[in-house]
Amino acid sequence: MLISGLNWLTGLVFEHSALPGRSRVDKRSQSIRRCSIVASDAWLVVGLGNPGSEYMETRHNIGFWVIDRVAQLTNVVGFQRRFEGEFATVRTDRGLLLLLKPLTFMNRSGVAVAAAVRWYKLSLDRTLVVHDDMDLPLGTLRFRQGGSAAGHHGVESVTRELGSNGFGRLRIGIGRPTRREEGRDFVLSPFHPEERPLAERIAALAAEAVLVWHREGMTVAMNRFNGLRLSLDESALPR
Repeated sequence: MLISGLNWLTGLVFEHSALPGRSRVDKRSQSIRRCSIVASDAWLVVGLGNPGSEYMETRHNIGFWVIDRVAQLTNVVGFQRRFEGEFATVRTDRGLLLLLKPLTFMNRSGVAVAAAVRWYKLSLDRTLVVHDDMDLPLGTLRFRQGGSAAGHHGVESVTRELGSNGFGRLRIGIGRPTRREEGRDFVLSPFHPEERPLAERIAALAAEAVLVWHREGMTVAMNRFNGLRLSLDESALPR
């Protein structure tokens, strides 16, 4: 059964992890930190994907699916073009929730994310990136604060442009390709018909999980959702 009727309010836990590297990255990281000194009541949720109808239904675009469902849950009227993406804002009981779908293509997602973070003077504990993950089975999701990109080019771009890997992640499991299928072809292909209902349901659950992160923080979201695995019989099973 999907979790609904979310109305929780608490704080937020953050653990920053900066990346060592070249001076160009360090300068960007310093810029983010300087901006973050100014208080903000905003939270940013970014769904990664590729623009265009040919990519809309692919596994790689499940981050876009989640953003669209968050918009539905929070009664967002519509998106506008801003920060090189589709952008919307909604006022919640917790503060200002910002929703972003970069239109830069996956490998340049960080350009859009960094522009929004700097404009709203966000700290990285208030920035959540939602993306697909081949290392997780379909029907699962995982919250995480910081860490490596694990080969995901969109996350690599966000890390590079922010100069830090300290932002939050919500990884959506899409399963692994067969031996005869390359990873790139797999993520750029649509879900199989038998997978589609489960993919729709995990995207819906992920949208509800995003609101828990926004209202209650990363630790609560991790504890509540990281141990769940949706099954085809519409139940949420502890792992």
